[in-house]
Amino acid sequence: MRAIVAVLLFVTAVHAGLWALLRDKEQAPDFTGMLPSVSYAPFEGTAHPDVDNIPTAERIRADMKKLSTMTRAIRLYSSTGGVEMVPPIAAEFGLKVTVGAWIDKNPDRNEREIESAINLARHNSNVNGIVVGNETIYRGEQKVDDLIELIKRVKKSVNVPVTTGEIWNIWRDNPQLASSVDFIAAHVLPYWENFSSKQAVDQAIIIYQILRDKFPGKRIVIAEFGWPSQGYNLRNGDPGPFQQAVVLRNFVARAEAIGMEYNIVESIDQPWKFFEGGVGPYWGILNADREPKFSWTGPVVNENYWKLAAIALLVGVLLSLPIFRLDRPTVMQSLVLSATANGIGAWTATVFAYWTDHYFVFGSAFALVLGLILLVPLVLIAMARIGEIAAIAFGRAPGRLLVSGHNAQPAAMPEGTALPKVSIHIPAYFEPPDMLKQTLDAVARLDYPNFECVVIINNTPDPEFWQPIQDHCRALGERFKFINAEKVKGFKAGALRIAMDRTAADAEIIGIIDADYVVEPNWLKDLVPVFADPRVGLVQAPQDHRDGDRSLMHYIMNGEYAGFFDIGMVQRNEANAIIVHGTMCLIRRAAMDMAGGWAGDTICEDTDLGLAIIEHGWLTYYTNTRYGRGLLPDTYEAFKKQRHRWAYGGFQIVKKHWRRFLPGASRLTPDQRREFTLGWLNWLGAESLGVLVALLNLIWVPIVAFADISVPDKILTFPIIAAFVISLTHFVVLYRLRVHIKSGQMLGAMIAAMSVQWTVSRAVAQGLITEHLPFSRTSKGGLSRMSIEFQAFWEAVIGVLLLLGAAVLVVTNNAKQVWEIYVFAAVLVLESLPFLSAVAIAILETSRLNTFAFWRNSAVRTAELIGLRPVTLPTVIGASQKVTSDIHREVN
Repeated sequence: MRAIVAVLLFVTAVHAGLWALLRDKEQAPDFTGMLPSVSYAPFEGTAHPDVDNIPTAERIRADMKKLSTMTRAIRLYSSTGGVEMVPPIAAEFGLKVTVGAWIDKNPDRNEREIESAINLARHNSNVNGIVVGNETIYRGEQKVDDLIELIKRVKKSVNVPVTTGEIWNIWRDNPQLASSVDFIAAHVLPYWENFSSKQAVDQAIIIYQILRDKFPGKRIVIAEFGWPSQGYNLRNGDPGPFQQAVVLRNFVARAEAIGMEYNIVESIDQPWKFFEGGVGPYWGILNADREPKFSWTGPVVNENYWKLAAIALLVGVLLSLPIFRLDRPTVMQSLVLSATANGIGAWTATVFAYWTDHYFVFGSAFALVLGLILLVPLVLIAMARIGEIAAIAFGRAPGRLLVSGHNAQPAAMPEGTALPKVSIHIPAYFEPPDMLKQTLDAVARLDYPNFECVVIINNTPDPEFWQPIQDHCRALGERFKFINAEKVKGFKAGALRIAMDRTAADAEIIGIIDADYVVEPNWLKDLVPVFADPRVGLVQAPQDHRDGDRSLMHYIMNGEYAGFFDIGMVQRNEANAIIVHGTMCLIRRAAMDMAGGWAGDTICEDTDLGLAIIEHGWLTYYTNTRYGRGLLPDTYEAFKKQRHRWAYGGFQIVKKHWRRFLPGASRLTPDQRREFTLGWLNWLGAESLGVLVALLNLIWVPIVAFADISVPDKILTFPIIAAFVISLTHFVVLYRLRVHIKSGQMLGAMIAAMSVQWTVSRAVAQGLITEHLPFSRTSKGGLSRMSIEFQAFWEAVIGVLLLLGAAVLVVTNNAKQVWEIYVFAAVLVLESLPFLSAVAIAILETSRLNTFAFWRNSAVRTAELIGLRPVTLPTVIGASQKVTSDIHREVN
């Protein structure tokens, strides 16, 4: 325990040290004076001023009081809609005002704006100028000559300087516009011109000099200069709070040094400007709560940095506490788990910072909240997978695993004690007779003196399937009981209930094997002694298959199955929380009776019964020794149907048993509750979540591509990428440590595992809206034919759409080169892989690539081509050799 405490303290200290080491601190010139002018808009919230965002005199007065400590003047952009209240209120605080008249294509509004601006200039002595239109030429809402006429009209009506506000190059390219104004009000916003924050000030000074050279003797005012504190990058333009502080402080120092007249855009963040892209709301030197974003003196630092660090450390410590509940965790295991917990803490702090530093309209807030809600189970799944990596790679060796030949049984039968009778049940439904005969012959060879075998063929009226089995049971002797039951309800469970009715009264152990399983002779001899411990209710052996060499597809299927039985089941066994999977299972009859026997209300009756037995407090054990081998699904369609049945049945079990996971509702231990909950989340949740997130991201593609909205990478897209990387690492590391297969088969197994994501998610969705689906038999034994339908149609559709979505994002982002959009495109590509895996296997199944002969022949030909193997040529018969004829005369 002390070692674990030391590890947690060490990781926490390292985490705190990283926060200290990575703290940004940048130097910039101090500014202690008053800014000459800042842009001001008196609006609050996200509503547009043209709709229902009307300012109040109280709000304006509070803003003027605040700004009067920072600037000598303010610039307005409109003279109606409540903005006309600003000049007289500003005068109360000694502020000068440059009035703005908003000009667009609406002549009526233009008239109102001009009249109001003229009126404000005439009646307010603190008005020091009028700006007629703001980037009107740039937006294409007025022609140059028409705007000049409006400017002339205003100049005739007032005694203050009149101009228009335009981007600097508009002034450069339209000298007649410059001639018509009293001074040039040039907008210089390097961010929108793709300059980086380090280039911004130099670029502004260069442009200022260009305008001075172009218009010598003309008053030049940089009427807009600023830098956004949040939002996405635009090529080299890199917004951010540090960048904003450094750029503005450097600009002000340079401008003051050369005597430049300038106006900072803007004074207060404007959340309603979300239509100006991700940076629109974030140009203020004050946030929307009227709080300074940065200090104008001293090093540039994040004032909230240590608060975020405290959140990260606190979450890291809290998420590390469950380590103390583990059974004898090792130092390295604890180190990995605590580091993971602290990583989640750092991400949580990032989410908190994003939430507090950004403004949201309803749509963006909803999307972010939905994304975070979906990320919570994703993070839990990732943590569970890292926990499994830590346990297997760095934890202690399994202590409860039954290992053949290692005397690992928890108890032994006392000498002289009669071995308990075992009743082996084999349910069958339209199974190939020759296959089932092999299963029965293997049972007959069992090296165990006291057993019977009950074969029940259900709902199979065709005598070609049941008659040979009946005859074979008679030939095998009285140990073999044959039942042919028709109109059986309750799927496989109904058949097994009938088998129980025909079970010998003195049978204490019930063995279940599938109709395709050939068992090893020592199955019962090795595992029945485990039941010497009266607390043991169930012993499970793994599934395996004897036809993995049928094709490449079957080869990778077999590798995919092996992972569950060599990794997941071994780990769950340590918590007495194994999943019962029917075949190769031994169950104490008393435990079965206590749990209520075979229930027909789910299509995974075996797992349902196993969980019920565990809920009643019985011990269960698992061995990864292969005591039997069955057959793989005949086709990819059958493989997917089997996985659909398992997932749908699993979801039925969740709905049936969740109440028993509540405190006091059963005899489940906390470890068992954790294993089953995380197991369901890790399988049903991960697959369903993957599909749901992929579909939601597809819907989001046009919004990102065409609405100037990006997905925040640090809090949404990076976690998805991290979860994907963790899943791949989890698969590869655990397969290398626990599953003894070749690397090529492991890669194929990974593809096979990913390929059923859509299948599992469909099963979960159907489980949400339906109570029962009919039992679907998995086709085995070579009797089924491949369907003419393509077995991955919907996977192909979704996979292609995801790739097209990524391509659309990349193409539409070429001009802007927004980093977050490229990351989002990469996420779409990653999300397409499970769908494309299904497509790949469906294509493989029907191609020559699926045969091992093709690969052997290809290897031989490749070796011949590169000279590693001599080319075998046909023998040429010489002229002197006799030619042997295959045609023989019939001699009478």
